[in-house]
Amino acid sequence: MKPIDVVILTDKRYTNPIERNEYTNNVLQEDQLVKDALEAVDLKVLRLAWDDVDFDWNTTKYVLFRTTWDYFDRFDEFSIWLSKVSQQTTLLNSAKMIYWNIDKHYLQDLAKNNVAIVPTYFIEKGDTRSLAEIHQELAWEETVVKPCVSGAARHTYKLNPTNISKHESVFKSLIAAEAMLLQPFMHQIMSKGEISIIVINGKYTHAILKKAKQGDFRVQDDFGGSVHEYKPSATEIEFAENAVKACIEMPMYARVDIIWDNENQLAISELELIEPELWFRFNKNAATQLANGIKELINT
Repeated sequence: MKPIDVVILTDKRYTNPIERNEYTNNVLQEDQLVKDALEAVDLKVLRLAWDDVDFDWNTTKYVLFRTTWDYFDRFDEFSIWLSKVSQQTTLLNSAKMIYWNIDKHYLQDLAKNNVAIVPTYFIEKGDTRSLAEIHQELAWEETVVKPCVSGAARHTYKLNPTNISKHESVFKSLIAAEAMLLQPFMHQIMSKGEISIIVINGKYTHAILKKAKQGDFRVQDDFGGSVHEYKPSATEIEFAENAVKACIEMPMYARVDIIWDNENQLAISELELIEPELWFRFNKNAATQLANGIKELINT
């Protein structure tokens, strides 16, 4: 018998932080809410950094990804770890789901399943065309370019005819090493923001609205974005739940990031299934629902 039921994964910056700020405190609060909820249903729980070299991953039944927010900066190392640990224990969400969601080519699969996404053009690794050439071919002017594997708006740039030449050099170096995607800029991100709808065990639990700071388009708090409570419409909830149903398998948890496109229609900007911030502090019952779902898995 494995002595540990669930290991909650974080990264080493948040295992025992000496310096505290609002961001770090939110991380610790969120992970503690999940830990408390799991322990409330009589599960034995540990919280560890994903790269903890002293822990034997064979000794836990499940590994729950929560705040592993350095993985995209250490992707090669993380990939090796993921391949090894997925053979030793069960990952939540599953290894299959993680491998699918880690690369934004998954957006193509959602579109094939009739889920509306932001129009997306994939530029594969090694492409020798310039940004200017690609924009001319697509007849797109104002766009956003970013890596297919990324997080926290890493190398995310807003392009237009006046600044595109300034980004050619960094794009050339990036595309030589990794695939990128290009999307028409969705103007309402700056006025309406982005909805994040949380879906646990296939059902809506709560939502928040992320808004960029004045003059910016990036809603992440790394760039001054703000978070607000949000009550989604029945249409928005149905849209999010249908997007989750279109995944390659049903995830235990999901965050569906939705914006209004340039035709004022709902569209998926991201579907976060690996380590999304889920804002349990806005709805503590969602942590309970997550714990109940994991408890059911353990009992089956």
